[in-house]
Amino acid sequence: MKLSLNWIKYYEKIPEDMDLSNLAYDLTMATVEVEDTIDLAKQFDKMVIGKVVEVLPHPNADKLRVCKTDIGDGNVYDIVCGGSNLYEGMNAVVACPGAKVRWHGEGELVEIANTKLRGVKSFGMICASSEVGLFDLFPFTDEATIMDLTHLDVAPGTPLADALELNDIILEIDNKSMTNRPDLWGHYGIARELAALYNLPLTQFEEYTPAVQSDFTVAVEDTARCPRYIGVEMSGLDVKPSPFKMQTRIWRVGMRPINALVDITNYVMLATGQPTHAFDADNISGHITVRRAADSENLLLLNDKELKLCNDDLVIADSESAVGLAGVMGGAKDSVLPTTNRVILEVANFDAMSIRRTASRYETRTEAAARYEKAIDPERCDQALALAMTLFAELYPEMNVTGFCDNYPEKLKKAEIDVSAEWLAKRLGKRLANEEIEQKLGRLGFEIAFDGDNMHVVAPTWRSTGDISIKADIMEEVARMYGYENFEPTPIVTAFDGAINQIDIDLERKIKEYLALRCGMQEIFTYPWMEDKYVKAVLESTDGILALSAPPAPVESLIRSSLLPNMCKAVAANLRYYSEFSIFEAAQILQDKEYSTPYDSREALPLQRRNIAGAFVGESDNVTALFRKAKGVLEAMPRTVHMEGFEFAQTQKPFWADNVVWINIILGGSIVGNLALLSKKAALSCGIKNSAVMLFELDIDALKPLPSRSNTFAHLPEYPMTDYDVSLLFDSAVKWDEIIKVILSKKGGDSLLQNGEFVDEYKGKQVPQGQKSITIRLIIGSLTRTLTSAEIENCANAVVKRLKKQLGAEMRN
Repeated sequence: MKLSLNWIKYYEKIPEDMDLSNLAYDLTMATVEVEDTIDLAKQFDKMVIGKVVEVLPHPNADKLRVCKTDIGDGNVYDIVCGGSNLYEGMNAVVACPGAKVRWHGEGELVEIANTKLRGVKSFGMICASSEVGLFDLFPFTDEATIMDLTHLDVAPGTPLADALELNDIILEIDNKSMTNRPDLWGHYGIARELAALYNLPLTQFEEYTPAVQSDFTVAVEDTARCPRYIGVEMSGLDVKPSPFKMQTRIWRVGMRPINALVDITNYVMLATGQPTHAFDADNISGHITVRRAADSENLLLLNDKELKLCNDDLVIADSESAVGLAGVMGGAKDSVLPTTNRVILEVANFDAMSIRRTASRYETRTEAAARYEKAIDPERCDQALALAMTLFAELYPEMNVTGFCDNYPEKLKKAEIDVSAEWLAKRLGKRLANEEIEQKLGRLGFEIAFDGDNMHVVAPTWRSTGDISIKADIMEEVARMYGYENFEPTPIVTAFDGAINQIDIDLERKIKEYLALRCGMQEIFTYPWMEDKYVKAVLESTDGILALSAPPAPVESLIRSSLLPNMCKAVAANLRYYSEFSIFEAAQILQDKEYSTPYDSREALPLQRRNIAGAFVGESDNVTALFRKAKGVLEAMPRTVHMEGFEFAQTQKPFWADNVVWINIILGGSIVGNLALLSKKAALSCGIKNSAVMLFELDIDALKPLPSRSNTFAHLPEYPMTDYDVSLLFDSAVKWDEIIKVILSKKGGDSLLQNGEFVDEYKGKQVPQGQKSITIRLIIGSLTRTLTSAEIENCANAVVKRLKKQLGAEMRN
């Protein structure tokens, strides 16, 4: 949103010596983000008023003229010009050398220089309004028309910005930073914030009191959607240009002046943030009614867009038909016309959600809708009415108010919140005095009453439509008025007991790294919605797929329940540039809980699941190699990323798959994914020709990461270890777990036994019935010295003795 600093100063007197960068910084830190500050006068640098002293024919061109021009520096310059309306004594706009203009109002800016035109030297350029960016203020029908400022009482050489009073600073505000602040969508709202920040007086609007009694009425059938409607019937008007000052204010902030009647409504909206509208009273049959539209009711808007309405739409209607789409745009039939001399001024308040739905439904975004959908307070209608009636009286002294109606059945209740001083101090990290809090909030229009530790806060009406509703909102107001930068930083004291190893979360990252780094695939990111074209090609049914209430496009309303439709869209887009490539995406899918998953062998998914999908694209005659490559990537995945391995089997063919080249990915007996060649029919539906596309999709949440390894480090022995093999007979029922447990029962301490290993097992003629021969390898050694043969034998004999005693082992002959 654009704001004029001069317009803001009209409501509160900002000191002239205030540094602009400080103002922008303060406003950004406390209220809204100022994205840029633009010095409007710089646009007209080196452009001055030039008086055409004499107009001479060009010696070498019939359509050009040589103008002797006075630009106030004591010299008269020759300027070649092709204007159709040049005359002696004319005050024109001269772009001197160094100025930047657009040729015929089109293209990039061009810097003016002294030059020759058809053999005649020309100093600068005499400009049309489109060439200096002022076409909206000085429109023309013939492109050869020069901008004529003879009506201005200014001397030659006067800078253009001074002559037109365009010395202003334009503040560009980030709309997202004030989405929840409907009170700031006008110059007066920003002026109120600056007045509070700098403790400056704020100009108040004089209340308008109607002095008319008539049978003029407005009927509001749906007061929930139209809490307030003010209608003012006026006569003695006509269609004429508005004063230049009003036109320039409207133009500076990005709107186009039209005529006095329309400009007044736009001016009031830009000033107060409250949209207004004027109807041609002669084209209104009976009285105005605010009602729901009838299903299939027709309405032609001001922009010539014809709508077929539904019952959810709110309209302004007369006794015959709808005359306007409430809060969005007026109708073509009953708005201000060239012959209008009587109007009905609408100053109304509409439900934010209703306006948002209607504007989105018909893709009709307007300045009025943008403000209504932020939830404007009904009390602001009083400010807009007061300003509008003042302007009508100034521009039309003969104007008469013939009817007035204010339909406001239930006044807006101010938001009231109780906040504990202790709670506030804890959240702020600083205790502020009650007097300081009351002073800062009072400047913003809040009413505060203290009762012990409790602070009772009553918000002003312009902050009571949802903006201020909880204790944290009050804390924010106090903090921003105190200045976020004025709070001293306090170190956070905490203790970290240990890292949390979330192996299920790490698994997704490992899979993505594996595909990107080891397999050379490119990761892509797509929108969470799907295009109908690819949904029909890839998915068997749309049952259970959630839909957006306000889709970005009519064909993109379905939320992704699979990653494959968007994967196919990405493949089709990339085939324009590459014939072979591989891509993947990891993202959430959403599905209605009432429906089962795409994999019938598993239970129904929760609402959100994490999936990963990939595509391998190559020549259509190389399907076998492409399938092997894709299958190889999936086969190596479990070992590389440390998760349970899965199997491959043809159990249930995916809808989108080729009849032959397809396979399911199985884990724990359930299908967790698919790998298949995209069928010819599906590929053609996606716009993919002469290429083979191998697709896979895996449910990450169904994969099972293995526990983290618990490897430990041990030094290599400095002294030799001895492998001592011994064969013993055991009962056939004795298990190896029992044997190794007995062997290592004395390990550690002063024992020389380091470990025991299984070598082999034998059953045969040389082994008695019911027994088995086990060969055991004992690792015997010391970490501090080399052992003697006797020490080795003694250690081995001790192990054999334990096995004989505890498990009945016998030495094998």
